[in-house]
Amino acid sequence: MNLSITQLERAAGIPTQRAELWVRHINRALADAGLETPEQVAQFIAQVGHESGSFVRLVESLDYKPDALKRTWPSRYTDWLAAQHGRSLAKPADQRAIANHVYGGRLGNTGPDDGWNYRGRGLIQVTGRENYRKCGEALNLDLVARPELLELRDVAASSAAWFWRSRGLAALGADVEAVTRVINGGANGLDDRRKRFSLAISALGGGLRKVGEVAP
Repeated sequence: MNLSITQLERAAGIPTQRAELWVRHINRALADAGLETPEQVAQFIAQVGHESGSFVRLVESLDYKPDALKRTWPSRYTDWLAAQHGRSLAKPADQRAIANHVYGGRLGNTGPDDGWNYRGRGLIQVTGRENYRKCGEALNLDLVARPELLELRDVAASSAAWFWRSRGLAALGADVEAVTRVINGGANGLDDRRKRFSLAISALGGGLRKVGEVAP
């Protein structure tokens, strides 16, 4: 199903100019992921909208305060280490150190800087060397050698379609919590994701175009 610029604008709650930049890439991603029903499309828009900060952020922000570090990764941060890495009035967050600490030694990361090099990117925030490798193979791109390619709009959208397809998320339909748990392993941002889904389904419930129709 193809979204018009206006449909994407309303479903994602984004300005017209931003919808114009993204509509072609989102429509391709929807087709690649096999998303056809209003519920499936709304779920995709809601989830990638949350992950990307409304289609603005294509690289993971790790600008955390110490308390946020402990809350987000309670098993990985002591008070002392959170104070060293986190943002305070006296210093910015050490985002490279945070990425290497929380992602190092997992997700296929083996090098000392892999956590930073393969931090979340794209509309769905692909994370970790192994996921970059798998996504790159699917898209015929060397994302391990060139991780920054995920910051391009077309690749960012295609990577989200790959993630959706590879995890079988289309089958979960309107179950926002279930999809959220697949994406991040927990329920982080669940309230925002639900609000985004409600907005999207309200906008898309009866007005999706058929595949092949040209969006204005």
